[in-house]
Amino acid sequence: VMGEDNRAPSQEELQQMKDLVSKALKDGAVGLSTGLLYVPGTFAKTDEIVELAKVIAPYSAVYTSHIRFQDGRVYESIAEAVEIGRQAKVPVEISHIKIKGKNSWGGSPKIIQQLEQYRKDGIDVTVDQYPYTAASTGLSVTVPTWAQAGGRDSLKVRLNDPSMRKRIIDGMEELQNKLGFEDYSYAYVANCPWNADYNGKSIPEINKMKGRPAGEEYERETILEMMEKGRRVQMIYHYMGEEDVQNLMKYEGTMIASDGGIPAFGQGNPHPRSYGTNVRVLAVYVRNKKLFSLEEAIRKMTALPARRFQLNDRGLLLPGYAADILIFDPEKVQDKAEYSAPHAYSEGMKYVIVNGEMVIEKGNYTEQKPGQILKGSANTPITKYPN
Repeated sequence: VMGEDNRAPSQEELQQMKDLVSKALKDGAVGLSTGLLYVPGTFAKTDEIVELAKVIAPYSAVYTSHIRFQDGRVYESIAEAVEIGRQAKVPVEISHIKIKGKNSWGGSPKIIQQLEQYRKDGIDVTVDQYPYTAASTGLSVTVPTWAQAGGRDSLKVRLNDPSMRKRIIDGMEELQNKLGFEDYSYAYVANCPWNADYNGKSIPEINKMKGRPAGEEYERETILEMMEKGRRVQMIYHYMGEEDVQNLMKYEGTMIASDGGIPAFGQGNPHPRSYGTNVRVLAVYVRNKKLFSLEEAIRKMTALPARRFQLNDRGLLLPGYAADILIFDPEKVQDKAEYSAPHAYSEGMKYVIVNGEMVIEKGNYTEQKPGQILKGSANTPITKYPN
């Protein structure tokens, strides 16, 4: 409705957005999602989102959010998501919960305490997480969002103005300081659409390839040059702590979700989460680290997300439910995807049955495609799940 403008909507624009949300729910959407870290979602104020979230309340739908900040400001960002749910009277789901940046490591107990208090107060809030200490998103998160308002052409105009360029660089330094890293060695290119030689390289390594001196001030210039190319560069950011990953994973309100796309096998250097998320939980955190039971892991991957998104005949092995069944040996399953070699399928999933049809048999793909589009419960009765 508003493109990438950094402003509040008019009443007419807000109504247009409400109408789109309403139509989507009637068409089968499971809820409303926002990406408040990213342009243009970042420009939406809390009251605007509340008005949109109120539209989904009659549908028993969920508000799910990539919250505004995941560094030291994560607590206030969680609070905003919960406040939206509170005012709109809808459940809240916080996407891929994490604490990023060395300055904020160790804050996971505070997050859990915060979530537990909200639940005691009657707010239905859950989170999801992937089992890695690295995130993956665009290069744009290293640049202040205000500088990206209006799209790439507007960014280029600002970068060509010396005073504005300095302001952008100062903003990049401020973002970097919040994380607590001395340079950008934690940031690796997953896929650069216009230079495959950058794939798998860190920003300091690319900076060196360009013949620049070492140092974050030069690395920032390298980032801006890459941003000016105008095509999205996908990155991997190694900025979470393992202790926080484990603490958040153990929390009973945490689901397992990859936050990954479906990469073309062998292309680029994507995050290994697209290949290994669920099996990594089973192999590393259940079998090896014994962080929680196998049954709890399965609940986090199946019943909990099915209940959260009102997929009424999924997530449990019960009469009348879809026959989605996975058969594996918990002592043999193993993720194989690594950051340096991410294109590797997990091992040990011997049988996969989707809607009653065999999709993987004895470890081999049968080429059957029985999957279905799953729609929300806007026009269907809400199933009562067993305890």
